[in-house]
Amino acid sequence: MFENIQKSLGKAFSAFRGTGKITESNIRDGMRQVRQALLEADVAYDVVQDFVRRVTEQAVGEQVLKSLRPDEQIVGIVHQELVQLMGPVDHSLAVRREGTSVIMMCGLQGSGKTTTCGKLARRLKEEGHTPMLVAADLQRPAAIEQLKVIGQQIGCEVYSEDPARSNPVQVCRNGVKEAKRLGIKVVILDTAGRLHVDDALMTELQQIDSSVGPDQALLVCDAMTGQDAVNSAKAFNDALELDGVILTKLDGDTRGGAALSVKAVTGVPIKFIGVGEQLDRLEEFHPDRMAGRILGMGDIVSLFEKAQKEFDEQELLDQQTKMQQGKFTLEDFRKQMRQIRKLGSMGEIMKMIPGMGRIVEAMGNVNAEDEMGRVEGMINSMTAFERENPDRIDRSRRNRIAKGSGVQPAEVNKLLKDFSTMAKMMQGMSNLSLKDRFGAVQQMANGGFLNPGADIRDLKVRTQRSAGDDNDLREKKKKQRKDAKKQKKRNRRK
Repeated sequence: MFENIQKSLGKAFSAFRGTGKITESNIRDGMRQVRQALLEADVAYDVVQDFVRRVTEQAVGEQVLKSLRPDEQIVGIVHQELVQLMGPVDHSLAVRREGTSVIMMCGLQGSGKTTTCGKLARRLKEEGHTPMLVAADLQRPAAIEQLKVIGQQIGCEVYSEDPARSNPVQVCRNGVKEAKRLGIKVVILDTAGRLHVDDALMTELQQIDSSVGPDQALLVCDAMTGQDAVNSAKAFNDALELDGVILTKLDGDTRGGAALSVKAVTGVPIKFIGVGEQLDRLEEFHPDRMAGRILGMGDIVSLFEKAQKEFDEQELLDQQTKMQQGKFTLEDFRKQMRQIRKLGSMGEIMKMIPGMGRIVEAMGNVNAEDEMGRVEGMINSMTAFERENPDRIDRSRRNRIAKGSGVQPAEVNKLLKDFSTMAKMMQGMSNLSLKDRFGAVQQMANGGFLNPGADIRDLKVRTQRSAGDDNDLREKKKKQRKDAKKQKKRNRRK
């Protein structure tokens, strides 16, 4: 997510580092690169101009120019302005305490509207509501059947009529009437889409709006279409006065233009984001967390919330007890890996942990998901006795495990050594909260643990080189400050 803009902004911010004293000239040069990065990310031109102007005005202030770490302050200003650009956000769906609440979903064909209706219904069910889906998309032949399948998957009522004998306005009106008769509190209208914004589509939606009077009108936009998503959001808002936007396919969007432009251009907040095809992949949109991801700062809060939702609490408590007793085994580790996989791809999980983004980049072409699969493959090739007693695995057992999992014996040997080290660390982490454990994961990654394809010596060299670079930069800055003081003294003497 947002890989391109992360890299571009990273290069732009490097203009502020290692230059000694920050000047207005440095700042304006760096902000030109920030401007270029945002334009390449497909952010609306007017939004970019206004954003860069606001950041520059704050960055050239006395407080930044005279601070000890002006580069960090500038990044902080950019973060703050990104949050302001995308927020504030109200995630509520205006569900009434009494009566039936109606949510009208609209959007262009191909935006993922029907699937998003199912995701929203699932979310409402988890919050204790009983939603009904209304199949009012009579344009796309498979839309009604698709919504019925989704309804079955989440255990939700679906109201539909014969397309040949009805029209969308009538379907919506009758669907709401049926929901009231059944005592259902929330109705989600899956309205028709088109391949592009046209008068016929807007007229139909306006008729539904005036006939049913929905409590919320939400637009579903495909984030990967960039400025097209922003333009369609503006057109829909002009016609309907939207209450919010749901951005879909955000996990595949490397640019980020739609997420950064929608609120500024339309005034309509992004309420939710779709980050996968599964019906549980609908998340609340948090501008501060998204700004952190865009700037490569991670998003530990969202990761922690996901973990709380997906992890089995009793299993975690059992594992914690085992760790405290020093009985953490490869079988327990395999269970933990399977739990982690529920959170999403390893690459995305690692990027959500502050500081891990650089490690992902350092891994180059190494696929974390594949490497995790290789580790699990080796554990699967062990007997139950071996998983419970890894210290009893001798050379002949290693060779058999390697042959069974299609790896070299040296990789099995590395796994066992890494696991022995990790088990000790896990024992030390056993009394930490789940949130604090995520922070400790970074330590393991820095050591190259449980990456059978990595050469630990190479990882150590990279870590030492990185630390050396930081030391060199600090020494360089120290020398520049001394030289600046000497120059001032010379100027006074003159």
